[in-house]
Amino acid sequence: MKIGELSRLTGVSVRALRYYEEEGLIRPSRGGNGYRDYCDGADEVVRQIRGLIECGLPTRIIRDILPFLDGPADLLPQAPCAQMLDQVAAEREQLDRRIRCLTRNRGAIDAYLRAARTAAEAARDREAAVAPAAV
Repeated sequence: MKIGELSRLTGVSVRALRYYEEEGLIRPSRGGNGYRDYCDGADEVVRQIRGLIECGLPTRIIRDILPFLDGPADLLPQAPCAQMLDQVAAEREQLDRRIRCLTRNRGAIDAYLRAARTAAEAARDREAAVAPAAV
């Protein structure tokens, strides 16, 4: 698939896709005409990359962990330095904090929706009780 189609499928701009390629996150093949050609499944990889970026991970870390997202469990990373391991651990902690925050927010939204639906149902019941008397 061409870059424009991948962009449409994923909602990721062509510019961002080119950036992902520059950063070594995706590797399209090149046709004889020089156009990028993305394999089947590239859209899922791009969505994973986008999700990791939205979680705050820098592309240099994404590049290192990308093979582990869908790869076999026995993949062995190149020996990273202690600083890299500390940074990945810190990013994971940040993800955990965001997940806790999102979970709290989802709970608050769920509570609001329950209360709003109950109030709307009560208002409909009141209107239904008043409507026959007005006729």
